[in-house]
Amino acid sequence: MAGYHVTGVDIAPQPNYAGDVFVQADAIEYARAHAHEYDLIHASPPCQDACTLTKGTNQGRTYPRLIEPTREVLLASGRPAVIENVPGAALRRDLMLCGEMFGLAVIRHRYFEILGAVVPQPEHLPHRGRVAGYRHGTWHKGPYFAVYGDGGGKGSVAQWQDAMGIDWTSVRKEIAEAIPPAYTHWIARALRSTATVLDDRAPVDPLEAAGARPHHVADFPPQ
Repeated sequence: MAGYHVTGVDIAPQPNYAGDVFVQADAIEYARAHAHEYDLIHASPPCQDACTLTKGTNQGRTYPRLIEPTREVLLASGRPAVIENVPGAALRRDLMLCGEMFGLAVIRHRYFEILGAVVPQPEHLPHRGRVAGYRHGTWHKGPYFAVYGDGGGKGSVAQWQDAMGIDWTSVRKEIAEAIPPAYTHWIARALRSTATVLDDRAPVDPLEAAGARPHHVADFPPQ
């Protein structure tokens, strides 16, 4: 959508992958060997360690913590890079995106640490109402859908696809693990139109980042 030729990398097969080329490999090892060959890298390390379910429903389970090794590999590449994750993840919050910013029927807040570049922060618009779905046996209407889990009581596959702006898969798990393409379109388009800069900001403090409020970096252009 932003004019890039996209190579996707995942440790598991992804038969519904919608990019140009898919490589089945350990993403960190692939990046260590090849990241320097690309114009831009976007990484989404597994987020289960930081997500709300792990702190509630799935409490007690352990998950790999891959943000720090991902960051180390991307910094070593010398290329502009983005690390995306959920609220509560230990990454620098250079950018926060919400579905309402793009007219989507999901809220889906996601944070982005931007390495070697800057991306403008859109205005965080007020949410227009509640998330649709069943609560204690009653269906509640609302302008948003909760796209996570197996979908029980949270909307149909078609509603999830429309809410996320995704049309290349009807598999709930794949939709639930995705971020809206509008998010990466915003980032990729911004990076195509601006020169990259040296990233001399302070490294992330995981404890501070996990409890920090979203902020704009100093050199974001005004909106």
